[in-house]
Amino acid sequence: MFEFLKKIPLFADLPDDDLGQLCAVSHEVTLAAGEELFAEGSPGHRAYVIKEGQIEIIKKSGRREILLAVQGPGVVIGELALLEDRPRMATAQARKDSVLVVIDKAQLEALLSTSVSASNAMFRTILNRWRETESLLRQNEKMVHLGTLSAGVAHELNNPAAAVRRGSDQLKQAFAELNQQEGQMGQLELSAAQQEAVATLMARAQQQAERPPEMDAMARSDREYELESWLEARDVDDAWELAPMLVNLDYDEERLNTLVGCFTSGQLTMVISRLNAVYTVYNLLMEISSGAGRISDIVGALKNYSYLDQAPVQTVDVHQGLDSTLLILQHKLKSGISVRREYAPGLPHIQAYGSELNQVWTNLIDNAVDAMDGTGVIQIRTRAQGEWVVVEIEDEGPGIPEEIQSRIFEPFFTTKPPGKGTGLGLDISYKIIVHKHRGEIKLTSRPGKTCFEVWLPIDFETR
Repeated sequence: MFEFLKKIPLFADLPDDDLGQLCAVSHEVTLAAGEELFAEGSPGHRAYVIKEGQIEIIKKSGRREILLAVQGPGVVIGELALLEDRPRMATAQARKDSVLVVIDKAQLEALLSTSVSASNAMFRTILNRWRETESLLRQNEKMVHLGTLSAGVAHELNNPAAAVRRGSDQLKQAFAELNQQEGQMGQLELSAAQQEAVATLMARAQQQAERPPEMDAMARSDREYELESWLEARDVDDAWELAPMLVNLDYDEERLNTLVGCFTSGQLTMVISRLNAVYTVYNLLMEISSGAGRISDIVGALKNYSYLDQAPVQTVDVHQGLDSTLLILQHKLKSGISVRREYAPGLPHIQAYGSELNQVWTNLIDNAVDAMDGTGVIQIRTRAQGEWVVVEIEDEGPGIPEEIQSRIFEPFFTTKPPGKGTGLGLDISYKIIVHKHRGEIKLTSRPGKTCFEVWLPIDFETR
């Protein structure tokens, strides 16, 4: 062990007596391939020096496992949690059969306090590892952000796309029915007055398909029963199917009675069937138009969210950015989360990195949803204050304990359990607001109310 440790930069300049003393109180641990050395979130009481084999450093993020590094002989691992007295930020397990030298907390602290070279070596090791880990996790955070964005867009596009497809399939049959009705109407030998009346009825059916009457379920049911009975009394076929259509066209008994004076019994049945065919076609066209419009809105929101094809710094409408973010995250807000917007009228536009600002809104809103465990109210407020625009995002979650509030913007610090997050979301948000936009982000929190207050200068380039 002495000869092995003497070759490690951390111990190289340690006096032989001190190193011998360290070897006397240290011991080795053996791991089989696949065996875990320590788990993410566990206490960090020991550091290790790899003597033989390879150790994988793995961090969980959501349902994914991120391989941060594979360390070989001569590398010190586990020292960061030991020195900071905090839980392990990753899991270490043997890739192949391995042997490690175990160094306890007291031994490492004594080493660093008596050896300047050991302190320098440890500093360089920690700094390099911190940079490598942060770079890798930031890339993963971007991928998670992109995944959230993609999942939200796909989820929101699914329903209107399905509606468009369903409507187009049904429209084929509706057009076939309409053409059949057209041929049958030609055989009725209607008078000029009757033809004019039919044209008026069909035009009204087309208009009414765009705006059906609003009535509660009970009133609609009563009207349908009333009209179905009226149709059955006059031997109109498929009265049960035609009655709901006539209700949508805002017919009642009085209006139907006016048709009796215009058409014979046989003609009346055909005219009503023709009304049904026209209404069905235009109703399906409206359904397709509505679905296509919804898809267009989502694509527009996505373009606004990402500020596609625009310069890095642009004039930004904060309200539009918040609304686009809420639309992208709509799939997470449907399970019992309600959003209240209290937007200040006439809020001035700001100069900002639009897509990065929307990443901040995504992080804060997503954290609020997680904090409330799927149930509660998120309040979003905006206001102008001098040369600043202020955005508040407040949730009804359990709050952040006061003793850790000062640390929430630190890299890798998270209040979520191991595997639920990288601890970089708020760090990224802080840097976007404070460093890139020269603004401020503040927190107030107590049980039942956590509020992030974001201050953005109207023009950060002049500050």
